[in-house]
Amino acid sequence: MITRAKELCSYIMLITQKSPKQFRFSYTARLQNEALNILEYIIRANETRLDPKYPADIIERSELQRKAMTELVVLGYMSMLAMKQRCILNRQFQQISALVTDCRCLLGAWIKRQQCQQ
Repeated sequence: MITRAKELCSYIMLITQKSPKQFRFSYTARLQNEALNILEYIIRANETRLDPKYPADIIERSELQRKAMTELVVLGYMSMLAMKQRCILNRQFQQISALVTDCRCLLGAWIKRQQCQQ
């Protein structure tokens, strides 16, 4: 999961370096921030303990996972808007979409697995 999120983040950083200057503080910044947020939430969730003695930690992990999932959805929409405004290329949007879909599937499986363990 973290590996795939890192891939997504790295790809976003790579392609946004070449975005037109007019989008530097709008789409480019938003795409970069969303990607970094996703990676941060996933890492924080992964580092949160799952000890039944600490139910608050279990709730915190679930919230971090939910936030990561929401950020993935937002990133998908932002990348679509960026493509329509010609901030990123169509093939770049397709690659982002594939990475977002992979991350959402992996995150969904992680959430489901955690719910089954509780």
